[in-house]
Amino acid sequence: MSREALLENVTALLADAGFLTSERCAVRPKGFDLAARSGEDLLLVKVLGNVDAFDAATGGEMRRLGTYLSGTPMVIGLRTRDEDLKPGVVYFRHGVPAIHPDTLYDLLLEDVPPLIYAAPGGLYVNIDGDLVEDERKDRGWSLGRLADELGVSRRTVAKYEDGMNASVEVAVKLEEMFDKPFSDPVSVMEGAEEVRDGEPTPDDPETEPDSETEQVHAVLSKAGFVVHPTERAPFKAVGEDDSRVEFTLLSSYATFTRAAKKRAKLMASIGRVTRTRAVFFTEDDAGRDSVDGTALVARDELDETDDADRLRELIRERSEEPQEA
Repeated sequence: MSREALLENVTALLADAGFLTSERCAVRPKGFDLAARSGEDLLLVKVLGNVDAFDAATGGEMRRLGTYLSGTPMVIGLRTRDEDLKPGVVYFRHGVPAIHPDTLYDLLLEDVPPLIYAAPGGLYVNIDGDLVEDERKDRGWSLGRLADELGVSRRTVAKYEDGMNASVEVAVKLEEMFDKPFSDPVSVMEGAEEVRDGEPTPDDPETEPDSETEQVHAVLSKAGFVVHPTERAPFKAVGEDDSRVEFTLLSSYATFTRAAKKRAKLMASIGRVTRTRAVFFTEDDAGRDSVDGTALVARDELDETDDADRLRELIRERSEEPQEA
């Protein structure tokens, strides 16, 4: 299956599951392919045939954006260089969960979350250690007895009961032995943080000193926004209101050409899904106040607006209200 066909299938699947989806990110740079929301669940989705093509820089960018926008980055793919992705298994690439489309289908349309995740050494499950301990004690078994039954060490059983995850083989033995499930689902919609390796989210990238972009960001900072530059997004920064109450800005800056208009439309689409406002700062007057809900603000207007409240009001006036998904 081609990547384009896979992307179409994933987009249709999300729509069938009741997600509002943004336009596809067809402009470069692009760290994710589309944003999708259902209620409070926001996904930033990257679609790849081979998930090994997902590099560290893109992973770091998507994780940062997930933090800023309160969303979950996710990779949907079919294979690695060495094998096909298994349905029902959560893989990880640079701290981002990666799953097969069938896993996404089961999660969103069948309400069946995955139980298995891949990590160095094999496939594992997140087991309920308290339940293991309760069942062992109800039978009057010692740690050593259960260890013998499972074919592991006494110390390993103690670690299971303390919360260490187990291999699929051990989980199956437990469930057959006690005739009940011990596995907890992998929380993919929360980034599967309970089972992935703890990697710190990379710091924001630096902007080029004395560049126009840096100057725009400086003005936004003076106006009370916390500005997070981006590297692989269709917008140049995410700017959070320091009160974290009003809105988040998706901002960009350039001469307002035909390509810039296309980018502004995409930003508006992403803004509707992420419940943010989009603003495009232009070098000169673009002859209009907005494009599809993305506010247009000329650089002269930005420089003249020292008052934070006035800048927010200007953006409100020119951008449409974020729509509920």
